[in-house]
Parts: sequence; structure tokens; C-alpha cells
Amino acid sequence: MAQILIVEDEPDVLLLLENRVRAAGHDVESATDGETALEMIAERRPGVIVLDWMMPRVSGIDVLEKLRVDDPDHEVKVLMLTAKSQQSDIDRAYAAGADDYIVKPFSSRDLIERIASLAGA
Repeated sequence: MAQILIVEDEPDVLLLLENRVRAAGHDVESATDGETALEMIAERRPGVIVLDWMMPRVSGIDVLEKLRVDDPDHEVKVLMLTAKSQQSDIDRAYAAGADDYIVKPFSSRDLIERIASLAGA
């Protein structure tokens, strides 16, 4: 299965995500802020990133924009998972290079299916 990087600053949400994604058979790593995520992306090149927007230090949207400068061919797939539900936020994420977008609260089943789709499984 794919290598998944989960970037989420809420400990309870992060634990839930890690458990659900691992149970689906994926290798999982995690980061709790955008700065750490950028370092991990550069070192490990995950297949899929599940990325929260609102985080300390470097926001998820900033991580996405930086990633797309470094990865313009979208080899790394990004699923934004965020409480930001305004259409303007969704449009901004897609314009920045998001491959998919899920609004919190979310269905674990939907999340796993979308990760599998992005991972090409």
C-alpha cells in the first residue's frame, strides 16, 4: 500500500486518522505542523498527503503551495482535510494544487476511499 503522510495539529483527530489509515493497510507517518511536514516531504516523498489547512507555524495551504512549486507534476497527491467549508476556500485549495478536499467532520469510509483513489489502489 501507499506511504501516507498525515499532517494534523489536533492530537485526537491525528490519532483517529492514523488508526483508520493504518487499518486500511497503508504505511503512515505524521506531522503536527506545516514546517515539520515540509521537512518530511522533502526527505520521504510520500505517495499521498492528508493535509489540514489551519496549523501553527506554516499553514496547510502554504505547505501545498510550496509543495507544488517543488512538485509541479503532482507526483505527490494531496487531500485537504479541513474545517474550512466556504466555497472560496475550496476553490483556493484546488487552485493551489489540491487533488481532493474533504470538510470536517468527515466519514472515515469516505476518507479511506479517497486516499485509495489518490494512491492508485
